[in-house]
Amino acid sequence: MHIVVMPGDGIGDEITAATLGVLRAADRRFGLGLSFERQAIGFAALEQTGTTFPDAVLERARRADGILLGPISHLDYPDRDKGGVNVSAAVRTRLDLFANVRPAKTRPGVPSRAGEMDLVIMRECTEGMYPDRNMYRGHAEFMPDPDTALSMRKITRHACTRIARASFELATKRRRKVAAIHKANNFIITDGLFLEAVRAVAGEYPDVEYEELIVDATAALLVRSPMRFDVICSTNFYCDILSDLASELSGSLGLAGSINANEERCAAQAQHGSAPDIAGQNKANPTSLILSAAMMLNWWDERRNAPNFALAGAAIERAVDTCLADPARRTADLGGTLGCDAFGRAVEGALEAA
Repeated sequence: MHIVVMPGDGIGDEITAATLGVLRAADRRFGLGLSFERQAIGFAALEQTGTTFPDAVLERARRADGILLGPISHLDYPDRDKGGVNVSAAVRTRLDLFANVRPAKTRPGVPSRAGEMDLVIMRECTEGMYPDRNMYRGHAEFMPDPDTALSMRKITRHACTRIARASFELATKRRRKVAAIHKANNFIITDGLFLEAVRAVAGEYPDVEYEELIVDATAALLVRSPMRFDVICSTNFYCDILSDLASELSGSLGLAGSINANEERCAAQAQHGSAPDIAGQNKANPTSLILSAAMMLNWWDERRNAPNFALAGAAIERAVDTCLADPARRTADLGGTLGCDAFGRAVEGALEAA
């Protein structure tokens, strides 16, 4: 498996280094045949090439078997015409990685803010209320006069259908429950189309329990009774917010794995931001990217029937849980004393010892 590594901005170099150490340990134990190719994106690429996401890097990612994508500081990038491309959005749209898969799961020994939970949020991430990815040409936010700002949302049956099908397929491997999240009481046409598409797919899976919930009620229910949820399916904007809420409730956003995937490609991506305030200080928690890499290995097994990759992914997750269960082997954000690199080595050690 050849992986293009794009560390990104802020703490990206640190958490990527820790994650690569864990992947190499998994490679040694399970014989995965991993190879890595580092490519600059973000501010590093902007300085070198004049853009945060060079076309050459996109082509390398297109040819790779997997992508390891660190956090980016796109809010601080210059305007697009000055080279400030949102790398995360570009990876998802240009490679058509439509499913942003975000588990939220309580971890042994890590306090949860909402009790036990084990759910997956399936986020459609190529359209929706995101002005940088819903127009063929141009931008979907604009100002017709200095005091009026408009933004357009795009919802297509095609995108809704395929995220729905991915959600139901995942549910058949879990607790067989899918919740479609919407605001069709207000967004009658756009969320109405989303529900039409999901209902059509739901009819193909009679053995999966299906419900529809309004997004604000879902936020309340996540806090009150998160174990009622198994797989949550929705459009881009709703899932973006709900996934951060769910991850923080489960213990910390820093523990949340995430992949962007379709049938042919997968990018492992930390769910959190670039944290420039602690960059270079060895304070970052690399768990999110490590678990994302484990998810990518599992995805490879599902698409290529490579059981050793599934074994490696499960072993990485167990090694992370072993470390998190021991306060002495946690990073400072979780009450421990380890730095980013030491935590990565601790996970490597737990992986090799298991």
